[in-house]
Amino acid sequence: MKILITGGTGLIGSALIPHLLTEYQVTVISRNPQRAIQRLGGQVHVIRSLDEVTDISDYFAVINLQGEGIADKRWSSRQKLRIEQSRWNITRKITEAIQEAAQPPLVFISGSAIGYYGAQGDMPVTENTKVEKDDFAHHLCAEWERLALAADSDKTRVCVLRTGVVLASEGGALQKMLPPYLLGLGGPLGDGTQGFSWVHLDDMVGIIQFLLANEQARGIFNATAPHPVQQQEFSKTLARVLRKSHFMRVPAWALKLMLGEMSQMLLTGQLVLPERLQQAGYHFKYPNVEAALKQCLLPPS
Repeated sequence: MKILITGGTGLIGSALIPHLLTEYQVTVISRNPQRAIQRLGGQVHVIRSLDEVTDISDYFAVINLQGEGIADKRWSSRQKLRIEQSRWNITRKITEAIQEAAQPPLVFISGSAIGYYGAQGDMPVTENTKVEKDDFAHHLCAEWERLALAADSDKTRVCVLRTGVVLASEGGALQKMLPPYLLGLGGPLGDGTQGFSWVHLDDMVGIIQFLLANEQARGIFNATAPHPVQQQEFSKTLARVLRKSHFMRVPAWALKLMLGEMSQMLLTGQLVLPERLQQAGYHFKYPNVEAALKQCLLPPS
């Protein structure tokens, strides 16, 4: 069976593909096929765009992980547009191809993010939480999800992943956080009481494999560990795992000055629970943040 993947060279995609290759033939869409083959290996078939797919019916599943890094650059109007279009355009094209196919893929798994929920204070949220927000992150995710869910039918089940901060030993958000902690200058952001919802990369891979195989799974799923923490607790745990001091605090005004509107992602948060994944029977390898951070940062014992 064949699987088509967008965003296959990113953090999640490059970790997922080796697992998929044991069962599937994998095709990856990449603007730089040569670099993709070097990163993913010769077993993967690489194409430049969705336009090269002559019949999407050839694929058992499509996994859509493509998107401009949301925290790569300051959010100017132009950068916001790039972030939106990098997600919306490919999702729209995939959905249209699925809708037009006589025998479309059985599964379409598409990304989203917990930014959908906006600032939620200290109230835990699930997939059923009512959300009425008007910020950029919610607008971005709401349209992204709408475009993907339009492909859902009696022939194709769609699963949308509202992903938290992915913790990994190489790459991703954790590596960007490390420098001040390694210098003994770690500390919480703002008042530190904002929710911090995370997921270990191994669980992210496991969740996608689980949804591929579970024929009853469809709709929205929170791809987050079952024990989110306040940001100050995450920061304290990270310092403890690294055996470093933890006394610096980055004030809200400094983050706003450095990052502008993007700082709201760091200064507000959510305590997101993976209710539907657990109800469906997924068991997390890393439900607690300290064990997840130790696996990412410490050599095997």
